[in-house]
Amino acid sequence: MAKARVNNIELHYDEFGKGKEVILFSHGYLMNNTMFKGQIDKLKANFRCIAFDHRGHGQSEIATNGYTLDNLVTDVICLIEELKLDSVHFVGMSTGGFVGMRLAIRKPELLKSLILMDTSAEEEDKNSKKKNYLLLWIVKNIGWYPVIGKAMSMLFHKSFLLDKSRQMEVKKWRKILMSQDKRGLIPFGKMIFERDSVLGKLVDVNIPTAVIVGEQDVPTPTESSKKIADRIPNADYYSIPNAGHSAAVEKPEEVYKAMREFYTKNGMV
Repeated sequence: MAKARVNNIELHYDEFGKGKEVILFSHGYLMNNTMFKGQIDKLKANFRCIAFDHRGHGQSEIATNGYTLDNLVTDVICLIEELKLDSVHFVGMSTGGFVGMRLAIRKPELLKSLILMDTSAEEEDKNSKKKNYLLLWIVKNIGWYPVIGKAMSMLFHKSFLLDKSRQMEVKKWRKILMSQDKRGLIPFGKMIFERDSVLGKLVDVNIPTAVIVGEQDVPTPTESSKKIADRIPNADYYSIPNAGHSAAVEKPEEVYKAMREFYTKNGMV
């Protein structure tokens, strides 16, 4: 466990493995860096794995401002520079994917490869935005209890939520969601719900890229991932059966195998 002061914010990160190649992991909204444990546990044998918490999440600082996607990208750029990583293999889930695509457009020299999980290159759908803002209002003014079931069903497929052998994990993620500080949760949510589209710019992404998506993803359906894979030249596409928006948590082995196949194909392992 470590902290780095970058872009006027203190970010928490964890580091595993001592490989020459670095994988930098970027999690989704309401999650934290532990969501990639199932992949890191196996990848750390060959890679130096660094997973950080976004501002306003996990053990990173709860900033009072700076909640823009451009600023999240700057957070990552500054973190790469602060840790003297030179260039990295970037893995981004949901919001992490929003960041990864914009990083590839803005600073491609910092990336050796890009994996985008359960994410979208487009603006938020109007109906989804309306529902998400209502959820934010309830959490802000009433609390999590009226909506935690809805939020969990958006983030995870029922095959995970109802699995009797995994109820400790389900409780863990429920607790993580409900413990998010509203000072970060609210502005962070508004930021991603108001994001712009970068779909048209993806044709210029010229690094090895893989798109991984849970077949039952609700917030960013498979159609969103297919559009990304179609736009980025030579991108690989992996669909994870019986998984929702948090495929890396729900199906850790399957997601790891997709990552391993991608890295092996591109001579990175």
